[in-house]
Amino acid sequence: MALLILFILFFFSPSNAQSFIGVNYGLLADNLPPPSETAKLLQSTSIQKVRLYNADPSIIKSLAGTGIGIVIGVANGDLPSIASNLNVASQWININVLPFYPASNIILINVGNEVLLSNDLNLVNQLLPAMQNIQKALEAVSLGGKIKVSTVHAMTVLGNSEPPSAGSFALSYQAGLKGILQFLSDTGSPFAINPYPFFAYQSDPRAETLAFCLFQPNAGRVDSNTGIKYMNMFDAQVDAVHSALKSMGFEKVEVVVAETGWPSTGDSNEVGPSVENAKAYNGNLIAHLRSMVGTPLMPGKSIDTYIFALFDENLKPGPSFERSFGLFKPDLSMAYDIGLTKTTSSQTSQSPPLGEATSMGWCVPKEDATEEQLQESLDWVCGQGIDCGPIMPGGVCFEPNNLVSHTAYAMNLYFQKSPENPTDCDFSKTARITSDNPSYDSCVYPRAGDGSIRGEMNKYVTSDKAMEKNGSECSSSLYLPLLIIFISFFFLFPSLPFM
Repeated sequence: MALLILFILFFFSPSNAQSFIGVNYGLLADNLPPPSETAKLLQSTSIQKVRLYNADPSIIKSLAGTGIGIVIGVANGDLPSIASNLNVASQWININVLPFYPASNIILINVGNEVLLSNDLNLVNQLLPAMQNIQKALEAVSLGGKIKVSTVHAMTVLGNSEPPSAGSFALSYQAGLKGILQFLSDTGSPFAINPYPFFAYQSDPRAETLAFCLFQPNAGRVDSNTGIKYMNMFDAQVDAVHSALKSMGFEKVEVVVAETGWPSTGDSNEVGPSVENAKAYNGNLIAHLRSMVGTPLMPGKSIDTYIFALFDENLKPGPSFERSFGLFKPDLSMAYDIGLTKTTSSQTSQSPPLGEATSMGWCVPKEDATEEQLQESLDWVCGQGIDCGPIMPGGVCFEPNNLVSHTAYAMNLYFQKSPENPTDCDFSKTARITSDNPSYDSCVYPRAGDGSIRGEMNKYVTSDKAMEKNGSECSSSLYLPLLIIFISFFFLFPSLPFM
């Protein structure tokens, strides 16, 4: 019976659905709210993991009992002493882990941050021994495997990233990385990387590059080796890392995105920072993660991703944009809304659940949209987690088999995820909202507010708004049959050792 209870708690846990969304909690500021208030803020969101750059005890303690996964960090300056002395590593665990775990859900220790980028040969040589000693210290207190050990790398660790299938580590890093990758493989720990499409755009500030970086409709970029068309920079960068791991024989090592984000402000001479771009990148990234589409080389799952950052850090050095990555302000209000708050993703007056929304009609292409624009929009939508099966051969909306019809159906499905937001029916000014129902024969174009919309959206669209009413409607419909099977199995075979 105890196993049955655990089964129910696991499958009906609301936090289960978005455990891949994390955030970086930096402290280089003099205006941050108290950790206790920040903990309450995090609990009001769908953020399930927090990464710290140190092991701040007040923050770790404030997150006790929340279930939020906590990543803590060993400072670069502590690597030499930890690498040379196991007792120092054990002391670090005794001070920073044991007083808080398991009430505070510490899941990962990052030993150093972007150490290879430092070009400090002595520090680089101390990295793996420090990781090994932290691992040994965890094992000594029976926490080996329960808390993973890794380190974080900048994208510059790659020597080649284009095309993604040809991703490889820089030759100068490969010797040092081999031991680290073997350690990660042996311990089941992730390879943590910091991909920033923002910096890719800064180095190539064309309009098409911006759309590619912001998950917006674009022509895509074809991998010349595989023929795979990439529709966003995030997938391309993450897959390049996966290919680099594969090239060294570590394809099965999990990739975790330790940092990624977009600044909301910057100096006038800085290309890219703006509230509009930050909202587009982070909002579309979250939608992409929620879709569970994955990347072309790692399909069907979401990459654990820690968005940078929870708050702006007004004391951080460097260009002004470095101080402007925050999702929230010091007063705990949102810098911009990207659908992270639980009230936004469930029932609120601002975002009513599907089936009760005030309909705004259907989204269809404009008459003057070119074939190239239509194709770009179709490719982009079908890469965002939308089920384009109905417009594939044999689907109920495949006929008439033309680009306009297929794109119209796809555009509308994407728009119906958030029909209260007209900008979701924009598609680079090539779409419009109409009150004329485009449905025909057995091909039904769903619309929020219609009596049948809930069933249609659950069938065709991967939508957090369609799925997250009162805890996760779609998840419940999936898990209820599994629960019934489990209970039936229990009563059919009562003698099995379930206790």
